[in-house]
Amino acid sequence: MGHVIAVANQKGGVGKTTTAINLASSFAAAEVNTLLVDCDPQSNATSGLGLVKDPARVCTYHLLMGAAEAEEALHPTEMDQLWLIPSHKNLLGANIELVEAEGREFRLRQALQPLRERFEFVVLDCPPALDLLTLNALVAADSVLIPMQAEYFALEGISELLDTIERIRATLNPQLGVEGVVITMLDERTNLAQQVMGELQKFFGDKLCATSIPRNIRLAEAPSHGKPALLYDVRSRGAESYIRLAKEIISNHQRSQEPAAPVELVEQPRAEEQTAPAVEMDKSA
Repeated sequence: MGHVIAVANQKGGVGKTTTAINLASSFAAAEVNTLLVDCDPQSNATSGLGLVKDPARVCTYHLLMGAAEAEEALHPTEMDQLWLIPSHKNLLGANIELVEAEGREFRLRQALQPLRERFEFVVLDCPPALDLLTLNALVAADSVLIPMQAEYFALEGISELLDTIERIRATLNPQLGVEGVVITMLDERTNLAQQVMGELQKFFGDKLCATSIPRNIRLAEAPSHGKPALLYDVRSRGAESYIRLAKEIISNHQRSQEPAAPVELVEQPRAEEQTAPAVEMDKSA
């Protein structure tokens, strides 16, 4: 059964779509069958993988509205083991059209269910808002990866997102967990970044990913060429960082799936070897 990761943060400009594209691409580069689902009406993940705008294309909107099956929306990419379900600006209408729809929160989860055996990882690129589209993604997900910058304002709104995750876990998706918090656009040369990293470590503990993503011009250039960073410039610091992040997440999942160590039984003495000191004391009395 594939693992579904929602990349979410209602704060814009934190590298959310960049993370979704490059994490999914790095999973595929590790020879893991991966699906990237663009849940954002801005469709940046779609264009970032080289698909031009096409209103006739089956996209996430059709899945949410029950107008198409997920298999019909799959599109191959330049990478053999990476597939994409694209988005379109029509997805904006889903926030309104689904308001009174039955089971509105479960539409994406139900649509993706047939694909979970086919893909080891499914990455959901969420819009920068806690709206019905993000709600659908969080209900469909097994875990949430939160990209954020090393700034003092970065924690603004994060508590709101964590509260939303807790409410969803309590009511709609009990299995939803936090995959981790990944620091993006990091400039390690500044004292401010180091101070904020320390605060984030205290706040998030082991949920703060060991891998951080630096500011990198190649990461910024790659989407304009319709490529993930590792196809645009695999030697760039940005591409290398996302490859490390993918390896970190894959390694964490492999460890979590390892069987528990067998319990070693302590050999008990045979009946004839056992002593009864209390009886001996009684005899000597």
